[in-house]
This record gives sequence, structure tokens and C-alpha cells, in this order.
Amino acid sequence: MADHPLRIRYEEEEKEPLLSNFDNFRIAYDDTREDQFCVNVVSHLDDWDEDLHQIGVFDCGGNDYAVYRRDDDTYQFAIYNPQGELCVKMIAESKFRISKVMLVSSQIENRRFGLNNSMMLAYSFSLCEEDTLLVHSSVIRHAGKGYLMTAPSGTGKSTHTYLWYKNIPDCDLMNDDNPIIRIINGQAIVYGSPWSGKTPCYRNINAPIGGIIRIQRGPENIIRRLSAIEAFTMMLPSCNNMKWDKRVYTSVCSSLTHLISATRLWELECRPDREAAIVCHNAVVQDS
Repeated sequence: MADHPLRIRYEEEEKEPLLSNFDNFRIAYDDTREDQFCVNVVSHLDDWDEDLHQIGVFDCGGNDYAVYRRDDDTYQFAIYNPQGELCVKMIAESKFRISKVMLVSSQIENRRFGLNNSMMLAYSFSLCEEDTLLVHSSVIRHAGKGYLMTAPSGTGKSTHTYLWYKNIPDCDLMNDDNPIIRIINGQAIVYGSPWSGKTPCYRNINAPIGGIIRIQRGPENIIRRLSAIEAFTMMLPSCNNMKWDKRVYTSVCSSLTHLISATRLWELECRPDREAAIVCHNAVVQDS
């Protein structure tokens, strides 16, 4: 994903496929290519520690995952579905290059949910030192460039990308919840990913970033360019992050600094109407 190779290994064969959202990202296995990270699906975790003190909560799409740090600096995650049912126990190396995942539930949907979210955690925190960010946003591609809409869940980022799609020619949806951003040779590039929230948009495509827009509801359609400090403050909560981990937090902040240097960020106060898409498009595309 985003040209980063990853691998998943199953200790036991699954009766049903769990990761159909990854189908467009599959490649033939090459044993000469080094895995950047590997997730091992196991039937038991003999080294799971029930007595650890919880050090934090990782928020992923509104679901809170309990985080524990072990004596050897590895991590434990307990991943619950939105109904509060435990789906996965996960143990990851300190740099998340190798992880072990035990699918606790026997229900297929819970197994899919747990493994999918385990892969997201492993991807985010194994690659954060390589100018790679997983960002909570909806991204529309227009005239060959990607435009990311960010906002807290339920604010209207998906609505706004739909308004672009409906009212502005030459638009297509790249991802509706968790696209990947990479900074390569000073250029900001957005990639589709296997994680797209409730919208099944799992596209293995990429585009240079034309702009990033923070959506806020308001009585009028008004857009303004953000300063570098405002942009950093806006983007930090949108990135997969662990503030209690110095390596992860420092890497995310560094990548954000590079991103802000490479593209322009805006704040759009808007109504959910056609004019909002036109106002945003005219300002952002003209300046990209």
C-alpha cells in the first residue's frame, strides 16, 4: 500500500476470506524483497499479560482501543467493536515491524473488523518514520490532483466530497475515510487505501495533493488559507498517532511539517450545498 510492502501470515487457514478490502492491493510474494512489516495471525497468545496497566487509548474512527506497554517496550492492544465486544488481542514490537494478532471472536464480522484494524495500527506505526501518514479524511480526485477534506466524524467531509463529485466535472472519489499521505522528494502524494470507513472505496491509486481543506459547518460559505501554525494544529488530530510514544509522536510531527511545506491548507466554513463546493473549488484549485 502506497508502495510499501507488507505481509500477513496465518497460522491456521481461515474458512472465509477476512480481508476482501485488500484485494486491489495484493501482489505476488517476492522472497527477495524485505517485508517492511508483517502481521502474524495466531490461534493463541501465550505471552499475553492480563496484569498490565493501561497507558492510553487509541481512537480509530470513533472506536477506542486499550493500549498497554510491556516491560520489554512492546505493546499490547485490546480492540473492541463499536458494540463493546472484544475482537482482537494484539502484541506488537516497539517499532511495529512484527505483530501477533489473536482473533478472539468466532463471528466472521468481528474477525474481519479486528484483523482489519490490527493491520491499520501496524501500518501506521511501522511506517511513521518514513514520511508516511494515515489521515482521517475523505479525498476527491479532480483533474489529476487529490483534494483532502478533513473534519471530526459527522461534520460533513464525505458530504462535501460528494458535492464536488456531483457538481464539478472530472471528479472521482479516491477514499472516504483513511487515505495514505507520503512525502517523496518534497512532493505530497495521496494514495487510496483498504480503509475507507462505511464507503467501500478501496482503490489502489494515487495523485499529487492539490490541497487539504478543514470542513466546518456554518451559515455561509467562506474559505480562507491557513497559516503554517494553524495548519499543523488542524492536521495533528487527524493523523493516526500515539502521543505517549516519543518515536511515533516525533515522526508524525516531522511528517506533518514536511506536508505543510509541500502543500496548502484551508478552512472552509460552509453549508451542505452546491455553492460550498463551487466556492471551495474556485479558491483551492486556482491556488494549487
